[in-house]
Amino acid sequence: MNHGAGGELMQEFVSKHVTGHFPKMEAEVPLDSLDDSAVVDGVVFTIDGHTVNPLFFPGGDIGRIAVSGTVNDISVMGAKPIGLGCALVLEEGLDVETVDRVSESIGATSGKCGVPVVTGDTKVMGAGEIDKMLVTASAIGVRPDYLDHDLEVARSYREVESRWCTDSNIAEGDVIIASGYMGDHGVALLSFREGYGFDSEIKSDVQPLNRMIEKALRVGGIVAMKDPTRGGIANTLNEWAEKSGVQINVDEGRIPVREGVASACELLGIEPLSIGNEGKCIIATVPDMAEEVLGAIRSTPEGRDAAIIGSASEGPPRVVMRTEIGGRRVLEPPSGDPVPRICRKQSD
Repeated sequence: MNHGAGGELMQEFVSKHVTGHFPKMEAEVPLDSLDDSAVVDGVVFTIDGHTVNPLFFPGGDIGRIAVSGTVNDISVMGAKPIGLGCALVLEEGLDVETVDRVSESIGATSGKCGVPVVTGDTKVMGAGEIDKMLVTASAIGVRPDYLDHDLEVARSYREVESRWCTDSNIAEGDVIIASGYMGDHGVALLSFREGYGFDSEIKSDVQPLNRMIEKALRVGGIVAMKDPTRGGIANTLNEWAEKSGVQINVDEGRIPVREGVASACELLGIEPLSIGNEGKCIIATVPDMAEEVLGAIRSTPEGRDAAIIGSASEGPPRVVMRTEIGGRRVLEPPSGDPVPRICRKQSD
């Protein structure tokens, strides 16, 4: 299970046993970059395979996750998502009411974010061959004019090589913003599934972020974005540090974490910064535009709890966190997933 959890073990497994067997292909953002989407001939493309246990939980369900996660993977590249594909793999004997509920959720979520489902597929497998339902969602996106504006603003302050908001774009001095509270999704789902009771106050954050991201890009100055799903913010920041060759410094006291999430994680012995999120975004921006970008994010319902949490500096590619008691520690990427099956994605 840890090999599918998004941490170091999964990255090693995927590169050695999966992508290493694929032929190399010329692309503006290729598979080897392991960004949230690829860019081929100007088309932005992503695909996600989803399982979650249970299918329905406080704040969401597998259908809402499938649409939100896929739309967000396109959006964090700076692209505008324009169409979704959706494939359902159903276990023999699954009640049709469940299929209706999930399909209705897929339709409602795609309608809310304005990205329609335009193609799909449905398969049925024998009882016991899968666990109830798998949902695979794909999406395509296009390059919007507001991304050109965003990068033009960023380039007025420093050199930015990539034409997209890729993981390798971060430079010394860039400011790191979290769009809201971390850990809500993982704790809500774990609590509901295991009966711990925290779900009475904590709901999953699962939501599409394309409209919030568009508003921030229209301000300008953003150089990188990522949704901290599997492995949480700890994994996201470490990926950025490694790919961009910078040290990322964050302040633990500034990272938004609900009191209930912190208490639950302390009780369960889980690092809240390593728990997956399904409706949050981490953003890097040139320092001169950080406050304006933060203001734009906070003006949206999805980003009202956004905060500046740190910045990039010269140094070894790692993440250093200033603790609430004034010390400093290296924030390591998770090797596996502390919350099993909160959302399994076959590819980022």
